[in-house]
Formats: sequence, structure tokens, C-alpha cells
Amino acid sequence: MKFRPCIDLHQGKVKQIVGETLNAGRQGEGVVENFVSEHDSAYYADMFKRDGLTGGHVIMLGSGNEEAAVKALRQYEGGLQIGGGINADNASSYLEQGASHVIVTSYIFRDGELNTENMNKIVSEVGKDRLVIDLSCKEKDGKWYVVTNQWKTFSNFEVTLDNIRYLEQYCDEFLVHAVDVEGKQSGIQQSLVRHLANGVTIPTTYAGGARSMEDLELFRTLGQDKLDITVGSALDIFGGKLPYRVVVAYCSGRA
Repeated sequence: MKFRPCIDLHQGKVKQIVGETLNAGRQGEGVVENFVSEHDSAYYADMFKRDGLTGGHVIMLGSGNEEAAVKALRQYEGGLQIGGGINADNASSYLEQGASHVIVTSYIFRDGELNTENMNKIVSEVGKDRLVIDLSCKEKDGKWYVVTNQWKTFSNFEVTLDNIRYLEQYCDEFLVHAVDVEGKQSGIQQSLVRHLANGVTIPTTYAGGARSMEDLELFRTLGQDKLDITVGSALDIFGGKLPYRVVVAYCSGRA
């Protein structure tokens, strides 16, 4: 189990946000911000570089974040993935500016369903080995469905074991935000963690709800040590109480 760091960007600043509130109003009105950093994106990229953390992600939450995103990528070339508005036209430019992988959701899940034409386009552009598919999902009627457009739109794509196996042909990794608990520090979504652990055979990062060392221990058990984890709002570097250094040490096996 690896710790995968994150740099979430909103309006050009590093923030921790309750993701479901991103569309609460215009121009950021109604957005619930858990934390707004006084440091820029390069500060965190350099921290993660010095600590030898790989496979973290920079997520652009809306427009106006490109400059901050590129600043982080250049600070830690080859160490960070990037997502948020990625498509076949711009993906290569982010790789050229230092991203190890590009992350896609809405581009390949269009009009509520998987768009295989777009998926083939971006695979052709960047290659399977540099593509991460974001399967961020919400629960509906006891099943998990991918959500898009800043998590406000349900697709008809269910995160079943067969569908996971199908998508593994097209990408190097999965990133999965548990949208129902993301940013709320309410504990991990245990049923989703179990479901992913039973299905994935490629590197997969889970994000959402982790708030304590007990949560990390539970995640390791439920995830069968097959999944990696992101912790955001709960970390002391993002305004929370969970010590970043302790989390890094635990996930690397040094604690």
C-alpha cells in the first residue's frame, strides 16, 4: 500500500474542497473549502519530491488552474499525474511539461456512457502506459456508477468487475474518488474499498474519507494491501490533524 499525495487546485490556489459542492453556485459561491493554502503548488510538489513519493496527482478543479498545475509538474518532473479537463488535444502537452501520466474521466464518459472513440483517441495520443482512468463514483441502488462533470452527472457506467477488467486493457492505473465521502473526513467507504480490491489487477488509488491511522489500518485490511490511498483534508499539511510524516512512514512500512 503506497501513499499517493495530492495537489488539488481551485482558482489557482491549493485547496481542500468538499467535491460535491463545486457546483453549488457561480464563481465559487457555495463551495465548501476545508483548507486554502498559503503555499503554492510548487511548494507541495517539492515536498513530495524530497520525500520520494511517486504517483501522486494534481487535479485542476475548473478553469484558471493551468499555470499552477504546470508549476507543480515542472517542480517534480515525472513524479506527478495530472487530471481535470484532459483530452486528446491537450494531453501530450502536459506530459511534455513533466506529468508522468494524464488522468481522464469526462472525456471518455460522454453523454452518460463510455465513449470508446474518445478512449481510443487518447490512448493513441499518449499510450496506455501513461493513461490513468478516473473511476470516481457514487452509490445508487446499492451499485457504483461513474460520475462526471465535477461529480454532478451520473453516467450509466457501473463499476462492475467485468467493466474494471475491460478498462484495464486501455490504461496503466485507476484513480477512484469515493464521492459520497470525499472531503468529509467521515471514514473510508468500506464497501467500495472491498469491491475494488476484489476486482482490480493494475495499480489503483482510492481517495475519500480517510481521517485517522485507524482508517488507514482498516483500508490496508479491506484493500488486501492491493490498493494505494490518498489522504487530503485530514492531513496536517492541509489544515487537518493527521500528521503527514506519520502517514508517509506508515504507508512505506517504516512505522
